Amino acid sequence: MNVANEALAGHGPHGAHGAHGSGHGPSQKQYIIGFVLAILLTAVPFALVMRHSGIGTGVLIAAFAVAQIVVHVVYFLHVNNSPEQRWNLTALLYTVLMVGIIMIGSLWIMHHLYSSMTPGAMHHMVWSAKH
Repeated sequence: MNVANEALAGHGPHGAHGAHGSGHGPSQKQYIIGFVLAILLTAVPFALVMRHSGIGTGVLIAAFAVAQIVVHVVYFLHVNNSPEQRWNLTALLYTVLMVGIIMIGSLWIMHHLYSSMTPGAMHHMVWSAKH
């Protein structure tokens, strides 16, 4: 049976293996769990900001953002530690490492420039050069 006939008969291009109920792919339950978690991980930081919560709000928002990234990667992108996903997981971890290095390096450079270019530091540098 060719692909067109299989489609007309209600089968996927690979027979019964391509069907949604075969257990190989993500289930609708996983998508619903991911969606509910994503909504909660959005609503809680939103409520914190709307209430004008005090100290620690930025840290909480960052923690919820990281948790939401994990939910999206696991429930929607389906990246896990299975053998089929090993290269995707490796690429994701490499990307996280590179972004972290770039962010930390940029913050370090900006802090160094700020501490070197403040008016007090410039006055101290000029004063020590004259004497």
